[in-house]
Amino acid sequence: MDISRGHRWFILVAVLVVVLAVASAARLPEPFARPAPNPKWANITEEPVLNVYMSDTGAVKQMKFEDYIEGVVAAEMDPDWPLEALKAQAIVARTFTLDQLQRTGGVADRRPGADVSTDPDEFQAFDASRVNENVRRAVQETRGLVITYRGWPVRAWFHSDAGGVTAEPREGLGSQAADAGTLPYLRCVAVPWTAPDTEWKASFTKEEVRRAAAEVGRDPGDFASVAIGRKGPSGRALEISLGGTAVPAPEFRLALDPRRMKSTLLTSLRLEGGRVVMTGRGNGHGVGLSQHAARAMASQGQKAEDIIRFFFRGVDIKKMWP
Repeated sequence: MDISRGHRWFILVAVLVVVLAVASAARLPEPFARPAPNPKWANITEEPVLNVYMSDTGAVKQMKFEDYIEGVVAAEMDPDWPLEALKAQAIVARTFTLDQLQRTGGVADRRPGADVSTDPDEFQAFDASRVNENVRRAVQETRGLVITYRGWPVRAWFHSDAGGVTAEPREGLGSQAADAGTLPYLRCVAVPWTAPDTEWKASFTKEEVRRAAAEVGRDPGDFASVAIGRKGPSGRALEISLGGTAVPAPEFRLALDPRRMKSTLLTSLRLEGGRVVMTGRGNGHGVGLSQHAARAMASQGQKAEDIIRFFFRGVDIKKMWP
């Protein structure tokens, strides 16, 4: 009897240990266990000063963090859009900047002496000449605010128009998000607010398409067929098939011309008279904040924090400096 009772207690304790271990593992933020932040950007409690690479002159200019954010907001969003949309953009831009600095050190590896760059292909767009009172107010009223998840600044991507649904990071950004892992705060979100020109059509020569595919390492040669290949959770193309050659869609779009092939949320793809014709919805990679949706939400009276929480689920908004 005592042995049986002891045996039952042993089993109960063993089961409890397993349950607690599983629960503990479930709580571990594996995708967020990033390396220690770059020492220069760890434990920030006061507004930093940035060394900004000015792509138009090649000079490196010192700038207060919030002054830099003003120029980013003015360049990335129409300065005359509703204040709450601009405030959301300011918080996202500030978060994007701090996250990049903490994780990678910014552009220091390719722009000696610089932390960030005004070249949008390297970092974020920047245009101080577009800063108006609306932008200044948006930045001032969100001063120091950063989006965090489990204590880390989030990967605060943004784009122009989601076309009705946002993308998961690897789906929309491809290799640019290869290190992102699984990000619970960035999932596909149905977005009822789109740009007036959300539907688009583009036409390319076969040679333009072949060169773009070759640029990403998937030269199809003289292809005779085109098709939308595998799709991601939001319906965006992960691959495009050119004569049977699978080409990664996010990288292909950037190599082809992202101003004409506005997104990978394709609705059709065909050969027509020797040209490749495609139609789709949205503008940009589709990950994170949709700027046109932010504008519509702000126009309907929603606040910046509500806009952010719509696109970044389960996050906190933390004041990093006074």
